[in-house]
Amino acid sequence: MLEAKNLKVKRNLTALIDFSRIINSSIDLDFILNNVLLTCLGKFLATRGLIALKEKNKIVLKSSKGITTELLQEFPELEATRDCIDDPKLNSFMHIANLKVVEKISSSDDCIGLVCLGEKLNKSEYTEDDVEFLGTILNISATAVQNSMVINELRNVNRQLDSRVQRLSSLFELSKEFGSFAESYRVVKLLVFSILGQFLVQKYAIILFENDVPDILDSKFDNEKLLQLIKRYELHKTPDSIKKDFLKVNHNELLELGVELIVPMQLQNKTRGIILLGSRAGNRDFFNSDIEYIYSVGNLAIISLENNRLFLEALEKQKMEEDLLIARDIQRNLLPQTLPEYDKYDIAALNVSSKQVGGDYYDVIPIVDEKFYIAIADVSGKGVPASLMMANIQAFLQVICQQGMKIDEATAMINDLVTGNTSEGRFITFFWGYINNKTNTLTYVNAGHNPPYILRGDKVIKLTKGGIILGVVKTFTPYIFEEVELKKDDVILLYTDGVSEALNLEFQEYSEERLERIAKSLVKNSAGEILNGIKEDVQIFTQGNTQSDDITMIVIKVR
Repeated sequence: MLEAKNLKVKRNLTALIDFSRIINSSIDLDFILNNVLLTCLGKFLATRGLIALKEKNKIVLKSSKGITTELLQEFPELEATRDCIDDPKLNSFMHIANLKVVEKISSSDDCIGLVCLGEKLNKSEYTEDDVEFLGTILNISATAVQNSMVINELRNVNRQLDSRVQRLSSLFELSKEFGSFAESYRVVKLLVFSILGQFLVQKYAIILFENDVPDILDSKFDNEKLLQLIKRYELHKTPDSIKKDFLKVNHNELLELGVELIVPMQLQNKTRGIILLGSRAGNRDFFNSDIEYIYSVGNLAIISLENNRLFLEALEKQKMEEDLLIARDIQRNLLPQTLPEYDKYDIAALNVSSKQVGGDYYDVIPIVDEKFYIAIADVSGKGVPASLMMANIQAFLQVICQQGMKIDEATAMINDLVTGNTSEGRFITFFWGYINNKTNTLTYVNAGHNPPYILRGDKVIKLTKGGIILGVVKTFTPYIFEEVELKKDDVILLYTDGVSEALNLEFQEYSEERLERIAKSLVKNSAGEILNGIKEDVQIFTQGNTQSDDITMIVIKVR
């Protein structure tokens, strides 16, 4: 029995000598901590463990094995005192993390850290001998750990001595690097790496403001909480850097979140973003020279981000213009390329979009020799959405005109089709009818469109019979049609509100009254001359002002 005990002691002494030789062979703190933790786990066959070290007056987690990230995030904030292992917060964490034993790492009666170990593989309890042996390992480790920490501190001091030269060189190189990136995420990564490399911060956030609304580009903080605090403290108005002391007095919640420095990124004296940094390695303060460097790097980044944004906007605009040109060509092909010719009727038509694509539609559809349809429509809104609805109405109309349906019933069907294919808030004003060559009559339905005119000498007949506009609600009240007898020299004028509501520089409307007057004055001319006369009068009226709506007209003169 005694011999076995002596053998065990001998083995322990041998292991301790080997362990001491290994950890004292390096000054790398991570190497030392890793060996300390692995030695403890191997010696006691423990399933998990961690090491935390003193940084300033706090005990900070440094290394762990077998513990999930979620649990590690629960590691408590401990004061670096001789009694830190008795802190109730630590005991609570150990219970949650299933850690069974804790021992201090001490040097000259000063606590420089602690080690926590989990349960053994065989589920046995830690004995007094185990705890004593753990203490021995940590006593041997303490000198190596402390020496490594001191050397690291000396290295940091040396770095600070030549940091200005390095930073000047770094800024020069970074200015070239930032200018070479075409992707915003690369700019952000370079900004993050350049700051982390200089200051060894573990927590940071890069925030961009778009119309004073914060957008987190990269962050190691609690983003939800961070956004709330940014909005509450109106950090988009931050003109100067904010240090830890100011945060402690005025924005303590940010400090509790881990933010110790806020540096604005500015363009033309306007804050376009902010850099938030947590504590530096060794809990060192940020000096004025540090803040100047961060500010310089941040401004290089924000200039690059802005240039990228403008470049992408230009590309997107160019692509959109190309797409709109294609859409315009497609839309133009949906409108009649040529108008049918009739002995009794002189027909002219015009469509001018206010944008590259528009929402006005007109058509002249011959069916048989004795009948042809005319139609005009105005889709609410402008641009691509309106043009898509215009394409729908054109497709519906081309099919329905071939079916020989009654025009009032056909209008109800078109309304139901449009309503089923239209998003909320969109609608179409629509007028259509057919002219019978033999009876010389116009049969029409007006679905909420500007009433077309029949000009008969000095008399103006408005075509108003019909029903509700298309696309608002499915048909619940039948549409009404009207048949009008046409006479020689009658002029039928169909138009959209882009004509009557055209604005001059004083924002006065062209008006239906002026349209009637000019149309009457031209009634003896051909359909094309009437159309061009009205167009020229509208241009004279609106001279100097931008066309705000699509302009569409059809003129039919009875011969």
